[in-house]
Amino acid sequence: MRSCLIHFLLVLSTVLTTAYSSKRPVTDLDSTPRVTVAFEDVLDGKRFRSSALNYSTLMLEEERGMLYVGAREAVFALNASNIADGSQKTINWEASADRLIDCYQKGKNNKTECFNHIRLLQRFNESHLYVCGTYGFLPQCTYINANTFLMPSHFEEGKDKCPYDPSIGYTGLIIEGGLYTATGYEFKRFPGIRRILNQQLLKTEDTPPLGLHDADFVTSVLVQESEIGDDDKIYYFFNEKAGEESASFVDKTMVARVARVCKSDMGGKKILQKKWTSFLKANLLCFIRHYEVLKSVYTLNTGKWDSTTFYAAFTLQWGNMEASAICQYSISEIQRAFEGPYMEYQKAFRKWSLYEKEVPSPRPGSCITNKLREQGYNSSLDLPDVVLTFVKTHPLMYNEVKPVGEMPILVKNKVIYTKIAVDRVTALDGQDYDVLYIGTGDGWIHRAVVISSFVHIIEEIQAFKDPQPVETLVISKTQGSLYVGAPSGVLQLPLSTCRRYASCYDCILARDPFCGWDGDVCKEIATAKDRAQMTQDVQHGKEGCLNSTTEAFPVQKDRTVLKGDDVLLQCDLSSNLARAQWLVNETGHLDDTGGRFRVGVDGLLITDTLPEHSGDYSCYSEENSLRSLVAVYSLNVLLELPKEKVDVVEPTVPFVLPTAAPQSTHKMEFVYISVIVILGGLCFVLIIVLLYVSCQNNRTGKYGMGNLRNSNVELQTVSSNFKDKSADNLNNYNDGCLQIIPGEAPNASPNKDMPPPPPPPPPLPSECTNGMPTLPSMLRKMNGNSYMLLRQNEEATSPLYSSFTEELSKILEKRKHTQLVEKLDESSV
Repeated sequence: MRSCLIHFLLVLSTVLTTAYSSKRPVTDLDSTPRVTVAFEDVLDGKRFRSSALNYSTLMLEEERGMLYVGAREAVFALNASNIADGSQKTINWEASADRLIDCYQKGKNNKTECFNHIRLLQRFNESHLYVCGTYGFLPQCTYINANTFLMPSHFEEGKDKCPYDPSIGYTGLIIEGGLYTATGYEFKRFPGIRRILNQQLLKTEDTPPLGLHDADFVTSVLVQESEIGDDDKIYYFFNEKAGEESASFVDKTMVARVARVCKSDMGGKKILQKKWTSFLKANLLCFIRHYEVLKSVYTLNTGKWDSTTFYAAFTLQWGNMEASAICQYSISEIQRAFEGPYMEYQKAFRKWSLYEKEVPSPRPGSCITNKLREQGYNSSLDLPDVVLTFVKTHPLMYNEVKPVGEMPILVKNKVIYTKIAVDRVTALDGQDYDVLYIGTGDGWIHRAVVISSFVHIIEEIQAFKDPQPVETLVISKTQGSLYVGAPSGVLQLPLSTCRRYASCYDCILARDPFCGWDGDVCKEIATAKDRAQMTQDVQHGKEGCLNSTTEAFPVQKDRTVLKGDDVLLQCDLSSNLARAQWLVNETGHLDDTGGRFRVGVDGLLITDTLPEHSGDYSCYSEENSLRSLVAVYSLNVLLELPKEKVDVVEPTVPFVLPTAAPQSTHKMEFVYISVIVILGGLCFVLIIVLLYVSCQNNRTGKYGMGNLRNSNVELQTVSSNFKDKSADNLNNYNDGCLQIIPGEAPNASPNKDMPPPPPPPPPLPSECTNGMPTLPSMLRKMNGNSYMLLRQNEEATSPLYSSFTEELSKILEKRKHTQLVEKLDESSV
C-alpha cells in the first residue's frame, strides 16, 4: 500500500509539473463549503416517495408544469410546483411472473436485476410519452397517453432501444421522431450508439477498438450548429477502456471520451452500410490522465450554439484514495479536437498512434452541409469509399479536449460527485454567474458559484437522512426548484434560500448571486421591487455592510466560577470559513502567558482560572476581512463561594445523621460516637418499657388487647380484624411475655407517626456552574488542541447531570471544587 501511495504521489507530481506548472497550487482548488445544512434543518424541501424504489429517471416539462418520474416498476406524473401535494398519477408496470422466473434462471438477481427498471422517459409527440424499461432482462417499450396517464395495452420490443442490465450506463434522446440511444445492448452488453428512424437502424461498429471498447455511457446532447439543421450533431459523453498504451495498460485503465455523430447521417452505400459514417471520438481530459472517471455532464445552453458550455464531474481514483474534480469545457474546444489530426490503430503493437499521412476529401466524419451538396454529396450515401474506409479505421482523434483554463475549477478530496446541474444567474452587478448543484455519493448537495476561474461553495445540504447516491438533478427556472432523484425518493428544493442569511454580513459573505441585502432582510433579487437599494458582492464577498447599523448585538452572559475551575465560553460560528477572535475588555487580545487559554471550534476554554482572569470577553467572527460580534461574556473568578450561598438550614428533627461527605475527620468521629450513644440510650429505654409490660402481664395473667385504658403502652401491631375475636382465642398464648398476634397493621399517618423529613439542601447558585449547566449535546475536537469541547445549552438543566459530571471529569482530568450542602443520609441508620 505504501508503494502504491508513493507511486500515486509521483504520478500526481509529474502530471502537475508537466501540465499545470504555470497554474495556481492544487490546494487552492479545494473549496470548503461555507455553510453546512443538516437533514433536520432542511425545512423548505418537499419530498415524494412511494412503495417503489430507484427514482432515477426524471423528465421536466416546464410549460405543462409536470415532472415525470421513472422508478422501478412504476411511472409517476407529479405536480412540478409541489411534488408532495398528493395529486400524483401513477402507472404500475411490473415484470410478469414468468419473466421473473426466466430472469432468475439465467443467473440474474431476483431481488435487484429481475425487475422492470424504467430507463427511458421522453416526450414523443403532443399527446404521448415514450417509455422503455428493462422488464426483467428483456426490455420493452410503450406509449403512454399523457392526458389520461393510464396503462397502455400495447408493448413493443426494446432490444435496440434500452439496455437489458439496469445497472449499466444509458442515455437516450428523441429528436424529430428518431430515437438516439447509447448503452450496452442485448444480453451480452455490446456497447454502441444506435438510432432508430422510420424503422431503420443505424449503429456503430461492433468490433473494438475501431468501435467502442467496454464503453459506459453518461449522457448525450443535441447541439444545433446550423440554422437549417444540416450540421446538427449529437454529442455523447462516456468512459471506455484505453487503447493508446500497451496491452497490459489497456486492461486496467478507463478514459473519458466525447463522441459525435451527425443527425442527418444515413450510413454508407456499400461500406458502413447501416453504420455511422460520422462517428468520431476524442479524449476528455480534466485533471490526471488515466486516473479520472467521468460521472456526469451538464450542458449549459445560452441560446447560441457557439457559446455552449459543458460542466463535467469526475472521480479521481487510485486504490482506496478517492477525490472528485469539476471541469468546464467549451464547444469550440471540442470542435478543435474533431477538426485536428487523426490516430490509427497498429495491430502489430496493439496501440493507437498519430496518423501523419494524407487525409482524403471530403473530410472524414463531416456532416452533409450545403457546401458539400454543391460538390455533389447530397447525403452520406454519396460519400466516396475511400472516405468511408478511412473514417471506419480512424475514429479516434489525436487532440485531447482540454478544460477551460487547462485545469479543474474545483477539486474535492474524500468526496464522490455523482451528478451535476448548472443554472446561469444574473447578479446585481450585471454579470452572469454559473451556479452549480452537485450531488454526492452519500446524499448531499453542494451548491456553488463559479467566480472567474475558481469555485466558491455556498453551502452543503444533507438531502437524505440515509446515505445514498444522488442519481438525477433537474433544474426548473419557472418553478425556481431543483429536483433530486435518489433510490429512496424525489426531493424538491428551492434554487436558493436567501432568508437563511440572518444579517447583512451573512448575506454578503455568502456570495450568493440569487440574494441581496435590502437594508432589513436578505431576499432574492429577482423578486425585489427596488434593486437599486440592495447590496451584493459576489466578486469579493466583503463590500456593502461596513456602515450597517442593523446588526443585532448579542446579550451579555455572566459566568461566575471558583478559583482553579475550568470554564468554557461558547462561541458558535455559523460559517465554516470564519474564525473566532477573542478580545478581553474590548481592548486587547488574549494574553496566554500561562498556557491557560485554548481557542477551539466551540469557544474559549480557560483552565485553572485565576482572579486576574475576571473581565469582559467578546467573541468576534472574522471572515474575509469582515468582523461581527457573536458572543459577550462577563467572567468573575471567586476565591471562595459567598457565605450566604453555603449556610446550612438547621434541621427540625431531634436527631440528625451525618452526611456522606463531612468536612473533617474529627467531626466525623464525633458524630458517629454521638449516634452510638443515642442508640444505646434508646435501647435502654426500650428494655425498661418491656420489663414494665412484662410485670403488668404477670400481675393480670394476660395481655389485655381490648381494654386499652389499662395499658400504659399502645402497640399498633394487631390487625383490626382481631378486635372482634373472643377472649378465649387469646388465652392460647401463655408465654408470660409479649404476645405477637399476626395480622395487618393499619396505615400510619405520615403527619402523626413519621418524623418530618429533613429540609432539602439549598441549590447551588446558577452563576457558579462554570458555564456548563446541562449535559453537552455535542463533543467536537478543537482545532490544534488535543482536548474535547462541550456544546452548552443555556436553557434547561438536564436530568442526566451526574453522567455529565463524569464525562466532564474525564475530559478536563481535574477535580472540581463544588460546595456540597449537608443533608441526611438515611441509608446509614
